[in-house]
Amino acid sequence: MTRAAMVFAAGHGTRMRPLTDDRPKALVQVAGRALLDHALEQVAGPGPLAVNAHHHARQIEAHLAGGPAQVLVEENALLDTGGGLKNALPVLGAGPVVTMNGDAVWHGPAARATLTEAWDPERMDGLLLIVPADRAINAEALSFGLEQDGRLTRETRDHAFTGAGIVKIDGLAAFEGVFSLRDLWWKMLAAGRLFGVVHPGHWAEVGRPEHIAPAEAMLARLR
Repeated sequence: MTRAAMVFAAGHGTRMRPLTDDRPKALVQVAGRALLDHALEQVAGPGPLAVNAHHHARQIEAHLAGGPAQVLVEENALLDTGGGLKNALPVLGAGPVVTMNGDAVWHGPAARATLTEAWDPERMDGLLLIVPADRAINAEALSFGLEQDGRLTRETRDHAFTGAGIVKIDGLAAFEGVFSLRDLWWKMLAAGRLFGVVHPGHWAEVGRPEHIAPAEAMLARLR
């Protein structure tokens, strides 16, 4: 059973400037809540929970003080998503990990529930939560196609990656230092072990200031 979860919140938020000049992107407010809180709601559940931080890290530590998440501050340099996940393994443990980017808002079932229900470790090394283009707002993220058997493909790209997934951690041993989770996914894709599951609700990426209003409008419309 997948138990541990990690939210990535260490980026500089360059696309979100000037809002990130004095705060981390994870603490930018959308619909009255920090993006980080939207993300944490999506991965809530039993087991260890880690959040990495770098840009204005002390603000993230203060925001999460007294809660279940352990904040891992990348003091000297950003480790990117793959390096950040590998750095968190002493906290997360040995099992598959739910991973979540901290720059989106959601409508519908929690990401963790959808991923966990679809997770099949016999067939899968990775499972990414995707959403069709007609239910995605502001989508600038990675995109995939979905084969009939559930495997992901890059031959067609009609589903946006929501930033949420489950990965087995074994493959991290092949990488060192700063690296992206994409480096791990591409190996899984080549081996036919990277799958997708469709988020049944709506999703909005929030990577730029101009993305906030459409994201809030989506939430208000579907409330």
